Amino acid sequence: MIRSRALLLALLLLGAAPAAQAAEDVIIGAIYPLTGNAAQIGADARAALATESDIINGAQNVPMLLGQGGGLPNLGGAHVRIVFADSQNDPQKARAEAERLITQEHVVAIIGSYTSSTAATISQVTERYQIPYISADNSSPALSKRGLQWFFRTSPNDETFTQAMFDFFKAVGEKTGRPVRSVALIYEDSIFGTDSSNAQRRLAEAAGIRVAADLRYRANSPSLEVEAQRLRAADADVVMPSSYTSDAILLMRSMSEVGYAWKAVMAQAAGFQEQDFITAAGPLADGVMSRSSFALDAVKSRPAIERVNALYRARQGKDLNDNTSREIVALQVLADAINRAKSTDNTALQAALRATDIPGDQTIMPWKGVKFDETGQNVEATPVIQQLGGGKYHTVYPFDLAAAPVVWRVGQ
Repeated sequence: MIRSRALLLALLLLGAAPAAQAAEDVIIGAIYPLTGNAAQIGADARAALATESDIINGAQNVPMLLGQGGGLPNLGGAHVRIVFADSQNDPQKARAEAERLITQEHVVAIIGSYTSSTAATISQVTERYQIPYISADNSSPALSKRGLQWFFRTSPNDETFTQAMFDFFKAVGEKTGRPVRSVALIYEDSIFGTDSSNAQRRLAEAAGIRVAADLRYRANSPSLEVEAQRLRAADADVVMPSSYTSDAILLMRSMSEVGYAWKAVMAQAAGFQEQDFITAAGPLADGVMSRSSFALDAVKSRPAIERVNALYRARQGKDLNDNTSREIVALQVLADAINRAKSTDNTALQAALRATDIPGDQTIMPWKGVKFDETGQNVEATPVIQQLGGGKYHTVYPFDLAAAPVVWRVGQ
């Protein structure tokens, strides 16, 4: 009898025992322009990061690193949760929001932020608080030359992007017998535009290519007619703009209005890769080329692209592009480092990020991989060159990855 009562008591106690607690969410901050003239960029970034969060947390079964879902296995299946903040594309607002995310939301890292000027202030805050800043889509080379210990950039920067452009100029010149002899630079007056033009100027000189025009303009200008007239007068083989979306649209319209029949445009991505640009510029942009981190048409070598793009498209009604693909990979890389660190401790996470070594085929990018140098720059991020045709970008270089032949009017 006593034995039966003891057994009954044990069963009752077992039944009353609390269920095992689910692992706590890992909270990550993301700072993007959610309002203002770049609000669409922020909306797309939100959709991209939500897509990758769903892949990590859910059961999408995507053929890439952390694509099997179920959360972070080394943290008991913990889910990643993104807390967004609005920079309004203002560096000082971005600085304040970074501090708020760290002190009030207790994020373990911050991803951002589209413009390099906002990245400069955000990364100063994360350095002070000693948590990682993951630069998803900021391309200024200067960002990784400040001696910061908590800055990590997963994508190429404007030096590697620009090198890819000049490598392409040489390769296509040899292939067609029509080399690039002159370029015209036009760039906005920000850290992005300044650093981009510096790299282009330096590489043009090294290649023996004449800079026929060097035009700096005020960002979000109401008119680019004067600049378009000067580009027409220069009549360079290639126009090389560094502009965000509204200026990119305005530039194409202005060149058309002054009757400039350009031979080639090679953009430093940014606004030229956005669907809003492609839609608004329409036929005026047909033939525009751009460097890119991403190649939507590289599905044979990167089998995850098709599934990830479908998930993103279901949210946002458009395909992944240069910016949104980089945001997805930034979160993937950060989540992998947290998982390998088996902790959200800042020094353990910093060490895990420094030890990152991800093969390219475990991502959606046409890169060799992800591996950071001592400055926090991914040294295995290899860009591609794409060209607009029929309202879509097609990869044209490297030639072994090309999905379409380049349309080359230079020298004709």
